[in-house]
Amino acid sequence: MQTSDRLTNLTQNLTFPNRTATVSRKTGETDVQVTLNLDGTGQCTANTGIPFLNHMLHQISSHGLIDLNVQATGDIEIDDHHTNEDVGITLGMALAKALGDRKGIVRFGHFIAPLDEALIQVALDFSGRPHLSYGLEIPTQRVGTYDTQLVREFFVAIVNHSQMTLHIRQLDGINSHHIIEATFKALARSLRMAAEIDPRRAHTIPSSKGVL
Repeated sequence: MQTSDRLTNLTQNLTFPNRTATVSRKTGETDVQVTLNLDGTGQCTANTGIPFLNHMLHQISSHGLIDLNVQATGDIEIDDHHTNEDVGITLGMALAKALGDRKGIVRFGHFIAPLDEALIQVALDFSGRPHLSYGLEIPTQRVGTYDTQLVREFFVAIVNHSQMTLHIRQLDGINSHHIIEATFKALARSLRMAAEIDPRRAHTIPSSKGVL
């Protein structure tokens, strides 16, 4: 039997818990609910009150094949900061919950995404140790009405609450929209890779230490 056939048979004989999560988070500034399915088909509903953030959440869902429903209300009459950050926090919490003890996952993911002149590299590790290295140089203060400083704040929030290590590198790009969107697409594909089940690991923790 060829290796690919053995892996297919092994995968079919393994059972894994339903990797879904719903997390609600309410503060004096925002009310956010996130539902996700790591083994989805890329279906997305995003209503955050921030159109550009909605667009980026669709990128995560579509390219990560994560079914995602994000509903958020917040004090956007002040600015988008609280809602943007709290959506990142809640999404990070939902990722952590859906991954559970992280047994059987590939754990590492990486991708380089082009979008016209922009080229972004993302590498991540569901390590259990939150860390962000952020290398974007976004040339304009806003894309539409969205404050581009909030991109980093979103990634800080998702990293801290999903307990991942995330490295973002800008290899090229001069258009702010292209740079940001390529980053979210690269993140999505990296998430998809890292969250995949590795049939050779079965139900073991993907760490030489035996714990994440």
